[in-house]
This record gives sequence, structure tokens and C-alpha cells, in this order.
Amino acid sequence: MEILVPIFVCVVLPVAIVAIVFASAMNSDNKRAKVLIKAIESNCGINADKLAEALQKPKKTAREILNIRLLRGCIFSFIGIALCIVGAVSFHMGSEFASDPVTVPLIFGGASIAIGVSYLIVYFVTRKQVKD
Repeated sequence: MEILVPIFVCVVLPVAIVAIVFASAMNSDNKRAKVLIKAIESNCGINADKLAEALQKPKKTAREILNIRLLRGCIFSFIGIALCIVGAVSFHMGSEFASDPVTVPLIFGGASIAIGVSYLIVYFVTRKQVKD
């Protein structure tokens, strides 16, 4: 009985989340297709090409993508710095370096800083390519 909870958390929950995400994406695509089919069938002088363009998924502009990269880079970097500070404070308060209050924040903080810095690098490299 005790093994069921980890199995559900590690196996069933991620599979259910992925299934829900894909089902909602398929549902929205099917609704768009139904609207287009009805417009084509009714043939009321509606330009189907313009309607198809209007019903497409909204695409982000290059500036929006760039701003999202900057935001994610700052968020991940600051979270990583905060976690590293928590680990350093725990170490200075007397915890051993190999103990969980020190190693866990330092490991996750280091990973978060690496992700944040990579987002910031991509932002600074690609910002020159985006025209205002």
C-alpha cells in the first residue's frame, strides 16, 4: 500500500498532465477546423483564407520572445542566487556541508543560475537581430 503513492506521483500524475495538455490542444484545433468547415459549406461570400488566418494560433513577435527570454533569465538567475544564499547561510549557521540544508539549495541554486544565465546569453546574443 505504501508503494502506491510514489507510483501515482511519479508515473500516473505526469502521464495525466501530458494527456490533459494534448487533449486541450486537439480540442482547440478541432473547434477551429469546425468553424472553417462551416464557413466553407455555407459559402456566404466569406473569404476562407482570411478566416483561416484569423483563426490561427496567435504567434508571438520577435520582440515578445526576446522579452520572455529576458524575464526568464532574470527569474531563474535570482532564484538561483537566493537558493545559493540559503545554502551558504545554512553552512555558516553550523550545518555540515554534506547535510541536506546545505547541499540541496546549492545544487538547485546552481542549476537555476545555469538556466538563467543561458537565457540571458541567448537574450543578449539575439537582441541585435531583432529590429525595433
